Amino acid sequence: MELDELTQALKGLGCPPEKAAEMAAQLDKRACQLAAQRGQAYESALAYLMNLMGQGWASQEREPR
Repeated sequence: MELDELTQALKGLGCPPEKAAEMAAQLDKRACQLAAQRGQAYESALAYLMNLMGQGWASQEREPR
């Protein structure tokens, strides 16, 4: 996945737009690391991490501020 596509996907999950590009780069790097550590495909590692991030943003939206 291209970084700009990943940036847009993160925005769709609730990532603050001003942080999305930076987070996309970090997420890409971590997905590569995780894939190598677990011996799995990059896409699987990326999907796993994006799911975790989406859950985190969803829980922030539900919590009172």
